[in-house]
Amino acid sequence: MRKVLVLMLLAGCGVPSGNPVPQAARLSDTVLTLTLSDGTVCRADWAASGGSGRLEECGPGYGYVVNVVENPNVLRQLFTGIVDALGADGVSPPLAEVVITDPAGMDRVFVSPPEVEG
Repeated sequence: MRKVLVLMLLAGCGVPSGNPVPQAARLSDTVLTLTLSDGTVCRADWAASGGSGRLEECGPGYGYVVNVVENPNVLRQLFTGIVDALGADGVSPPLAEVVITDPAGMDRVFVSPPEVEG
């Protein structure tokens, strides 16, 4: 048993990686919220930055690009129109792809709002 543990440690199985991994990215009409594997939650005003930037105070720093879907399907457009007409601006997050780039240059792609499983 001891030999197995030593081999796992030597192989890197039991050693945590240095940087936390992005687990989720969510958008509001102006704010990107990134959740990392160590529980850290970081926020950036993606709308004010033009849709791309860096989360410098977020662990080792992560880059982001938000690609908003300009012409979503008809049902999405109808829903968003009704919500806006009722005066609930910002309730319906934009439909977008969020690309998070870690310090090693690896991209992780998320969709917002997240897909519903079931």
